[in-house]
Amino acid sequence: MPENPVDDDCCTPADGAAMSAGRAAEVAALLKALADPVRLRLVSLIASSRTGEACVCDLNAGFDLTQATVSHHLKVLQTAGVLDREKRGVWAYYRVRPEALAAVADVFSSPSLAGARA
Repeated sequence: MPENPVDDDCCTPADGAAMSAGRAAEVAALLKALADPVRLRLVSLIASSRTGEACVCDLNAGFDLTQATVSHHLKVLQTAGVLDREKRGVWAYYRVRPEALAAVADVFSSPSLAGARA
């Protein structure tokens, strides 16, 4: 008898195409940017705005944080590709990039995860 017998049901190989290392790094950067409660709220506020965008002046009012701290969080989200920024006069307007959120959603709606939830 072998020292470490392998159970045929234990080591089932993956059936589908796994995420590439490059794609995993891209999505991980998005998840890291979203993994902060303030940044998650900012994205939610911007995404739920009537016009689909929000001025930084309006976003500051929703937080008990300094304007510099809110701007820092917005910069992290923009750098990660979650938000687009457009400067209009002295104000910056932010809009959620739908493709960024779709990339995150795709990870959690993959068939392998759907099977794991069943």
